[in-house]
Amino acid sequence: MKEAYFESVVMIERLHRLFLEVIKIELDRMGTRDINNVQALVLYNIGKGQLTVGELTNRGYYLGSNVSYNLRKMVQNAYVEQIPSPHDRRSSHVKLSEKGLGLYAKLDELLSHHSVAMADDKVERNDIVSLCDTLHKLESFWTSLLTTRR
Repeated sequence: MKEAYFESVVMIERLHRLFLEVIKIELDRMGTRDINNVQALVLYNIGKGQLTVGELTNRGYYLGSNVSYNLRKMVQNAYVEQIPSPHDRRSSHVKLSEKGLGLYAKLDELLSHHSVAMADDKVERNDIVSLCDTLHKLESFWTSLLTTRR
């Protein structure tokens, strides 16, 4: 069990980095040079909604990256609009611009293609659902370690 547990932890990071490389290659293929792979992942997680910067940061999908820096670059390159909160000067909301929504649509299409290709490679929906369930259990386990043993 210990070996499989450790291997799974290492694999999570390796898969995340591999996914980022897939996104990088796709951005290069599209000729999109003003946004990097981590920023594209942040953009995709913003989606069609509007989030506070804090909510986006708390989602924490950005392995070793500075969300504030990446958001600033995305605002500069017109992918994201940052809207100051009318109630709290320290807070702001972000939403995708038209340019950001265009890239979001392309990334969404890419993920759809991946879903079809996985099914063709015999990776079934139930496999992915089971993987997500296991990862949620691992997340809960680690969270409980952090909250109960401090």
